[in-house]
Amino acid sequence: MVMQTRTKFTSQLGGIKELIDRLKEKCVSDILAAGLAARGDEGAKEGVAGGRKDEDRLRSAIEDSCLDAMLLQQPLIGDDLRLVSGAFRIVSDLSHIDGMTRDVAFLVEELPEKAASKVSAEVGSMSEMCAKMVGDAVDAFINSDVELAQSVIEADENVNSVYWEVHAKLVKLIRDGKSSAQYLPELLMVAKYFERIGDLAKRVAAWAIFRVTGEHTVAPKASQPDTLEQ
Repeated sequence: MVMQTRTKFTSQLGGIKELIDRLKEKCVSDILAAGLAARGDEGAKEGVAGGRKDEDRLRSAIEDSCLDAMLLQQPLIGDDLRLVSGAFRIVSDLSHIDGMTRDVAFLVEELPEKAASKVSAEVGSMSEMCAKMVGDAVDAFINSDVELAQSVIEADENVNSVYWEVHAKLVKLIRDGKSSAQYLPELLMVAKYFERIGDLAKRVAAWAIFRVTGEHTVAPKASQPDTLEQ
């Protein structure tokens, strides 16, 4: 009987990992699509905007599976405990990330192509970096890979660097009174959403490290560079 219960529990843990991986794939796809949407891709905008129900279903399935696992195996200890408790936190961060991609799609809906083109290269770069960070962070959690998780935390500096490049460029354009200046605050907000996605990917990576070490720490947020134009 004990062996049967443990076998069922092991299967449940595998199911949790599979569901988290599916939510990861959705987030990665939506991050990349949000980057395309910010560069004027209408199909990408529609695809991201319509993805709320799928995200809700995956989140509910993961949370329900975690609760079932807790009820089946008591008390949870060691890696089992860290996997289930970490999964609860990761699903919240991933859902937040996916929600941000829809916010980006909403923000860029009324942006003219001329305005969006001013930072299209930077936004594309940020979306690609963030998508990789999210994918790697979740893989690190599923596979208990501390080295991969640490690389995600370090990669956040690159996202921050591009964000501040965008910030400096748009602030200068606003001050110069360019004709499309009215749209520049929205573009800055788009870049900020990707910067925040990078922060959340770093949080997921911290939970991956927690799963292995039992210690949960997140590096402090990088400060604003001193080299920004005044």
